Amino acid sequence: MAANPSALPQASALSPGNARGESRNEGVLHLLLDAPAFAPEKIKLTIYLPPGYSRTARRYPVLYANDGQDMEAVGLQSTLAQLYRDKAIQPVIVVAIRMLADRASGYGLSDRAAARSLVGGSPIGPIGTRAQDYSAWVATALVPYVDAHYRTRQSARGRTMLGWSLGALNAFNLGWQYPEVFGQVGAFSPSFWLAADRGSTTVVQHTRLAQAMVDRGRKRAGLRMWFAVGTAEETKDRDGDGINDTVDDTQDLLQGYRGADGFRLRGLKQLGYTVNMDVAKHPSRHADATLFLLPGGVHNQASWKRMLPVFLRWAYGRH
Repeated sequence: MAANPSALPQASALSPGNARGESRNEGVLHLLLDAPAFAPEKIKLTIYLPPGYSRTARRYPVLYANDGQDMEAVGLQSTLAQLYRDKAIQPVIVVAIRMLADRASGYGLSDRAAARSLVGGSPIGPIGTRAQDYSAWVATALVPYVDAHYRTRQSARGRTMLGWSLGALNAFNLGWQYPEVFGQVGAFSPSFWLAADRGSTTVVQHTRLAQAMVDRGRKRAGLRMWFAVGTAEETKDRDGDGINDTVDDTQDLLQGYRGADGFRLRGLKQLGYTVNMDVAKHPSRHADATLFLLPGGVHNQASWKRMLPVFLRWAYGRH
């Protein structure tokens, strides 16, 4: 996408002292970027450059990640270092976006065509009230900024969006709403339970917002998606089918939903995507939509750390 330099966000230093410009530490840069919709709050970024970045003129794919404050806990740098040593993946620039002060407002779903957020209820209050603002900022301000300042592959195929939990819900949203910007999505433990109506378990099943987006949508040509869920993330089973809701909601998004009452919602498979419902049992990088089930995985950073190298091999593997 072409960027108007005068419209790009302005950066300032994020460092312990009063240094100006970027704060650097062996290929790790810390920035604050303006985001008018969230002023006076600025958005904090950490950019991880691959080894040898300063010694070459090559361009790199970019992995954008929500919940950038979790990168140490999920072992991003150590995982990348090991995969590079093993020559298992191609080098990648990582742009980690720290969560906003109100995480639940930004990490949600949006309707790009209508320029509005798709808000769902939860025990902690509404989710996604600022999702339209956040998603639009990432896709139309942050990405052009990164492309203008770093040697990136400036195409959807060169960009991936990653997240976990509510951040995964938003990562899926960014790929779905902006397929010309992001060609790949990684969603760990996605919050696909978010629904328009929480009046009853049946109503939740029928009004899950991400499922409805797919049901009403069309195939996004070229978009590849990788979903990961722990088999022990929770014990809730709202439809009584013996599968916990986190696994069930993700499976429904991939292959469609049919309730005991005959109510149906299309999934990615019905839109024409090829799906791999258990990549651990059927290893392949060729499906459009892939599900990785982590045995014993729960809803925490330790499990996402275990998912990360598998995802990176899928997204950037050399073979």
